[in-house]
Amino acid sequence: MARSGHRPTDEQDPARYRRTRAAHLDETAEDYAEAIGELIASRGEARVGDLARLMGVSHVTVSRIIARLKKARLVTAAPYGPISLTAAGKRMADRARRRHESVLAFLLAIGVPRAQAEIDAEGIEHHVSAATIRAMERVVRRGNTRESKSS
Repeated sequence: MARSGHRPTDEQDPARYRRTRAAHLDETAEDYAEAIGELIASRGEARVGDLARLMGVSHVTVSRIIARLKKARLVTAAPYGPISLTAAGKRMADRARRRHESVLAFLLAIGVPRAQAEIDAEGIEHHVSAATIRAMERVVRRGNTRESKSS
């Protein structure tokens, strides 16, 4: 039941769950595109070993995900070579990075400690709508935060 005592109609429930399932499918691609972009920006290139260390997974896991990203035309990579983002991959990485930054800024603004905010932002960024991201950004811009009210 919803908090107000109003139970959502059957027509509302499936859309909510479909959206969540779709977000889960995109999560890995977004996380890897974002990580590849960060590695390229900081080191000049991204390699399977770098991604494995960064993501805390095996080389095999990274190789499988890179194969999926190649199939989706988000990255290019030759065996044992660096991984590059395609134009679509760069757009995905930029969008994921912006969403992450918006969620992180919001969590910090409402008083969540940085270490926890970093962890939470990583999950939340994939599951909120564009409207929610815009609302979070408005709160941060306006200074409607716990800290500004206690000053």
